[in-house]
Amino acid sequence: MRKLYHALCKAEVVVCGTGFIFLVAFVFLSAILRFFRISMSWNIDLAMFLLAWTAFLGADIAWRSGQLVGVDLVTRRFPRKIQKIVEILLYIIILCALVVIMVFGIRLAITERVRKYQSIPIPYSLVTLSIVVTALSMVVSTMLKIRRSILNFNADSNKNETTGGAE
Repeated sequence: MRKLYHALCKAEVVVCGTGFIFLVAFVFLSAILRFFRISMSWNIDLAMFLLAWTAFLGADIAWRSGQLVGVDLVTRRFPRKIQKIVEILLYIIILCALVVIMVFGIRLAITERVRKYQSIPIPYSLVTLSIVVTALSMVVSTMLKIRRSILNFNADSNKNETTGGAE
């Protein structure tokens, strides 16, 4: 199961990176063609499609790797056990929010299944599914973060007490 999860994470990075390269290429191509007064609306629609997927997949990659900005001005002064409790509570709140995003994302994808882009035959529901797929992946990552925090709850506290708070 762990190998499957790591393979999916690597695939997500590859898809996100490839999508971003194509996104930049389509926007650049559109700008060049517009300079020569050639309009190709399909590449802008495809770029918007790729923007949604790469933005959400990138957010998931950043969440999983701990690269999102965090604010700990208040909690860093708390004792280590209180910090861990607050961390776990925040992960649970994030988990609940992600489940809500998934539920409403699925409902929106069902609603958007009929609507299509103007220049390409891709339904908007495929764009909306980027939210659902990413939220599902973030749910898994968040559950793993909660599990890791619970398993390391006492280990981090004991290490902090024996080292005198230095990390």
